[in-house]
Amino acid sequence: MRVAVIDVGSNTARLLVAAPSPVGLTAVRQERAYLALGAEILRRGSLTERKLDEVARTARRYARLARKLGAERVEVIVTAPARQAKNGGALVEALVRATGATVRALSAEEEGMLAYRGAVEGLTSLPEILAVCDVGGGSTEVAIGRPPGLPHWNRSVDLGSLRLTAAILKSDPPDRREIRAARAHADGCLAELEPPEAPLAALVVGGSARGLAKLVGPSLGEEALAAALRLSTARRSAKLAKAYGMDDERARVLPAGAIILQALTRRLGVPLELAQGGLREGAALALLEERTLAAV
Repeated sequence: MRVAVIDVGSNTARLLVAAPSPVGLTAVRQERAYLALGAEILRRGSLTERKLDEVARTARRYARLARKLGAERVEVIVTAPARQAKNGGALVEALVRATGATVRALSAEEEGMLAYRGAVEGLTSLPEILAVCDVGGGSTEVAIGRPPGLPHWNRSVDLGSLRLTAAILKSDPPDRREIRAARAHADGCLAELEPPEAPLAALVVGGSARGLAKLVGPSLGEEALAAALRLSTARRSAKLAKAYGMDDERARVLPAGAIILQALTRRLGVPLELAQGGLREGAALALLEERTLAAV
């Protein structure tokens, strides 16, 4: 049994085709395309017909590939773009027409829940209280729970690597004044997060975290994040991308990602660790569970 999840976010559209395994999930195929929906939403407040067509073409290609690879169920999930664009409904409709699949415009709470589930699945050591942070291009979700159960506290803020870059970190690379302003902004946005209990460990998911891990490794504590910020602001994003084998678009928002992750470590009081799974994995696990229950 195989399932597929097409994840449409602020920076990218991603495909995961997965199958069940003894440890929860095995990825059969993964694809990624940079669409920069969040940048257009920030500029215009909505998505143009041209951008909607681009998203639809990408999703159609992914859906066809997934079915060719044997996916019995294909689901499209849309995160911040559906919530933040004035014509988010038109985006969902375009994706339904393009894929013939179920399309879910995730609430911030649903996004946090699925990211938490995907991050926790397969962990061999479970802390008593765990935070999972999903740092995207347009928003950041923080979920706290007692694994292996689902989170009992979940919050979202409109703070993402793309939004912070567009609003404050406009130079390439950002200068010191911009970095100070971005730190103050990130701390201010996260000040509203008041978890009912302090986590003993924290995992982080999302493209920014994966990109930063390429620079300094998967353990993203204060020292590692400070080093990542230095590395990501020491040269123009095109040179950074070439040096570390990443896309220019990802390299451009890494300083913002580092600043947001630093603010999260300060707010939560624990270092971050890159999770092996995240939103797409959580959505795929939910699909597999639905198929299993339907077969009973």
